[in-house]
Order: sequence, then structure tokens, then C-alpha cells
Amino acid sequence: MSRAQAESVIKNIIREVAQECAGKGQSVSETLVAFTVKAVVLDPRNQFNVDRTLTNNDVRNLIELCVDRLLDQESPALDTIKMQVYFDMNYTSRRELLEEHQRVLRSRLAAVSREITESRVKDREELDILYLAIVSYVLLRSGVGSPTDINTVREATAALQSVFPQSEMGTFMSLLRKDKEQQLNELSMIVLGIRLFNRDSGKGGEGIDDLPSVLKELISTTKTDILSELKASSDLACQQTALLEWLHDPVDGPSEFFIPKSLLNQAVYNVRQHEAFLNIILADEGLCEMQVESLQANLRTQMKDLRATVEFKTAIPTAQVFPHFTALAKTWAGLQDEIVLLGVLGNMAANLRPFIATQSRVLPKEQLDDLLEGMQVKSDEQRMKDSSGNPVDPTQFENIEWLFPETTANFDKLALQFKGICGYTLVEKEGFLLPGNPYIGTLKHREKYYIFSSKEAACSFAAKPEEYIAQVAEIAKKAPELIHLLELHQQFASVTPYSEVQSGERLMVRPIVKCDSCTQTDTHLVETNIVRSYEWNEWELRRKAIKLANLQRKLTQSVQTDLSHMRRDNVTQTYPSKDASCQSKKDGQSNVPKPQVYLAGLRGGGLKPTNMVKANLTRAVDE
Repeated sequence: MSRAQAESVIKNIIREVAQECAGKGQSVSETLVAFTVKAVVLDPRNQFNVDRTLTNNDVRNLIELCVDRLLDQESPALDTIKMQVYFDMNYTSRRELLEEHQRVLRSRLAAVSREITESRVKDREELDILYLAIVSYVLLRSGVGSPTDINTVREATAALQSVFPQSEMGTFMSLLRKDKEQQLNELSMIVLGIRLFNRDSGKGGEGIDDLPSVLKELISTTKTDILSELKASSDLACQQTALLEWLHDPVDGPSEFFIPKSLLNQAVYNVRQHEAFLNIILADEGLCEMQVESLQANLRTQMKDLRATVEFKTAIPTAQVFPHFTALAKTWAGLQDEIVLLGVLGNMAANLRPFIATQSRVLPKEQLDDLLEGMQVKSDEQRMKDSSGNPVDPTQFENIEWLFPETTANFDKLALQFKGICGYTLVEKEGFLLPGNPYIGTLKHREKYYIFSSKEAACSFAAKPEEYIAQVAEIAKKAPELIHLLELHQQFASVTPYSEVQSGERLMVRPIVKCDSCTQTDTHLVETNIVRSYEWNEWELRRKAIKLANLQRKLTQSVQTDLSHMRRDNVTQTYPSKDASCQSKKDGQSNVPKPQVYLAGLRGGGLKPTNMVKANLTRAVDE
């Protein structure tokens, strides 16, 4: 059978199981059905061979087994699996939860934003209506105040007019849609900052709640509720563990008991899983508490800086004061996000409560108290304290590495296998969950770390680690809720976690057990000065010169077709014309000496005859 055919068969089985459960009045999710199908196939008691193709009888048998298991209302194991499915499908990181919250907020504001950005006003009345729509958007975007409250709308309008008067609506209408959306968000932040500052100054703040006080009360209530739930689950787990210890005691324990040990083990698995999930939620609540303290400190500092900026001043440049308003609004939005996170954590802790109802019916609290009367019920801390005085001696083992808190850095951050449960006790006592004690000694085997409940358990496990690891996997096949409780996904490649969110942001810190160090002197103490463009080859320089010269004769050209014109901007580039002139002939001239002849004695007079004298002063031609 090909992979596609196998997936088609599995989908049909899941669909038929869900339909039969729905027909009998029990609605189940496909995720739960898919995990149940895999768990039934892995269970060796059902004798399914995963290496051969399932026949029609096998498919029918598989469907019946899955339906019977999903309809068992008195099974703590089913409640544990449902709890795991619910938690892994709903629990997410802070970042992803806030991103989802912002996405939902944007989707709710999409209609208002679209109405503003796509509006085409034609007269003054429509322009006023659009301005009121912007005021409503600013209120909805900030989440502070109701757009139906007259006083809140007046205050928001006054704050908006101080930074965005109606005279600028023409400029706003000429912007692109994306720029309009960006300006709306910026205006929302600035207006919120102005309103917060006015509230702190006692001049406004209509409809603005006292978030620091609300968060203080909400954190106290949420933490108290989670701690109460956690204490109840921890006490119940310790009582059930004490009862199972008494049942497994070969000396003082009874030979028979009216409740099967396997059913008591399922009850312990259920309570331990509830306890583990509550610890995760409590840790996130602690992060919220620290984040709120940091945000409140920032809020006080920013308000103080803003007050110092605007105090005793009649006019302040917008570039100087607007960043303060925006920072103030972002801090306030952070406080609003913490309210959302705390609400989600509180709801999740409350929604886990129904999943531990079945185990309380298996062994009611009153009956459990009667059975434990006269017995010593140890807490996990007390049991760890009692066993810490007898640690493992590493010198008794060859080629086996043991880690201890005194010699290992980051010891408390080791990623322990089986979630800190003793693997030896789990195998030898047929699925009994007993927390291990890392101070007895932590076994390092194939880059994985194991802890145990006693020195004897540690020594026995270290002698045959592979055998015990394989037996733990076999126990998990019969109790599939252990796959997620003990994080055995590596042993079961076909059973993947419902989601990777829980471990996606966790940083694996490796223990520091050895350290290699070395020293080295610099090879070149003086910085080098290498000219990368230097060329020693004369012909290479000639080639570069020719390449540069050829660039002067290049033209930038572009073409356009009937289909492409008017769709994009096209430019062409040519060399501009220049003034030029040419000459085909030249003017020439020649010159001869100018005659200069003087005559003297022409006047005559008297009795004497006229005697003329001619003087030729013309210059020679060859001078």
C-alpha cells in the first residue's frame, strides 16, 4: 500500500469513528480520534501488526475499539488525553497570543478603516461626517473609552483637533490608502498619549480605567486561583502516591484491593498531568507579573519626562512632544496586552478543572482520607529531602558518568528524561509514577539525563539502561497518556506532539562538566594595508582603460509597445545637441604702398621764374 493510500484509509477510519461517537451522543474532535487510533494500534494487547496491510476485519475491529475507548465515561486515562489535547491546542506563547489578539483587533477595525480610506467626500457635510468617523476609529483603535459616550467623544475630538485639524482633511484625502492607514494608526497613538497625559494632570481622562489598579487586582486573583488549584492537585497526587506505595509494599501492603492498581495509576497520571499544566500556567503568570511591574515603572518615567517637557511652556515643537505621547500610548497598550494574557491564563486554568472529575469518582476524597488514616503522607519535597542523604558513589561504576549539583554548572537546568520520574520504579512497579531526586545522582547516558527515587533504583537502572528505557516505552504503549506526560515522543515516531508551542521557545542549556581552553598570540601585530585595486600588469590596466573609454559611446535605449504604454513610466536618454560650425574658405587681402608725392615751388611770384621741385616719398614695394 502506498503512502497516499494509507493516509486515505486512516482518514476514513478517523471519520467513521467520529461519526459513530456522534451518533451515540458524544462529540469528539478529529485530533482526539487520531491520537486514539494510533494508541489502539500501538497497544500490544490489541495485536495489530503495523507492518502488514489492515484487512476489513482489522479496520472494523479498530473502529470498535476506538469507539469503546472514547465512550468510556469512567476512564481517567481518557480524561487525561482530553486534557492534553485541550492544552496543547489552546496553549501558545506570549508572542503568538498577542499577535493573534492584534490580528483579531485589526479584523474588527477593518470595516471602519476601509470606510475612511476609501471615502470620496463631495461637500462640507460629508467631510464633517468623515472626521467623526476618524474620531470613532481613534477610540476603537486605542481601546480606551466608548465611541457612544458623548463626553469621551468630545475629549477625543478635542485631542485630535490639536494634532490634526479639519483644515488638513484635504491633504489626508490626497494620500494613498496605505499612507492613510499609517496616519490613522499614528493619530490613534498620539491622541491616546494626550488623553493619558490629561488624565494624569487632572484635566480629562473620560472613560479611561485605572489599569495599574485593575492589573494589581487581576494578578492577585489569578495567582490565588492558580495556586489554590495547584495545591489541591499536589496534595491529591501525594495522597494517591502514598496509597500506591502502601499497595506495593510487600510487607505492610494488602494482598488484594477493591480498586485495581492500573485504575489508580490512571488517576495519578491524571492528577500529575493537571499539576504539570498548572505549573506552566503559573510560570506564565509570573512573567506577566514581572512585565506589568516593568511597564508601570516605564509609565511613571515617561509621564515624568513628558511633564518636564511641556511644563511652563506655551508652544512646543511637535517633533519634540509627539514621540513622548507615542511612547506613553505604547506602554499603555502593553498594559492592555497583559490584561488579555492574564484573562487567557485564568480561563485556561479554569477549563482544565473538568478533566479531573473522573478520577475523583474512582476514589472519592473522603474514602481516600479514610484509607490513609494513620499513614504518613509525604510531599515530593519531603520525600526528596529524606533520600538526599544516600547519594550514588561514582567510583563504583566504570564508563558511566554521574552528575551532581556540587560539580556541575547549570545543574538545575538539565533536561531530565521522563519529566523527572524514576524510570526504574515505573518499570518495576508496573507504571507507578514516583518523582526522582537529582541529588542522589543524575545518570548521563547517550547525552540524556535520568534521575531516580533511591540509590538502589539508580544502581539497577545504570546496570541495564537500554533495557529499562525499552520497557518504559512498552508501558507507555498500554497507557498512551504517558507519551505526552513523560515526553516520550522520540520513542514513538508515529505519535507526535499536538503542538510544538510548549517546547518551541524553551532554550536547552547544556551542563558545563568540562572546559577546554587555549591561548594564542597574534600573527600580525600591525594592521595590513593592502590596496585591492592595485594591478601590476600593464595590459590589465590597458584593458580597464579601454573599457572605460567604450562607456562614453554607450546609449541608454528603451522601447514601448501598444500594450505596455500607459502602464509604466518609460524614459529615454540621448546626448543633447551642441552648437557647431564649419568653414570652407577664408578671407584674404593684399596691399601696395600708398603713393606719397609732394610738389614744391608752384606758387611762384615776383620777377623770378617758377621753379617746381617734385619729391616722391612713396615707400618701396619690397620693404
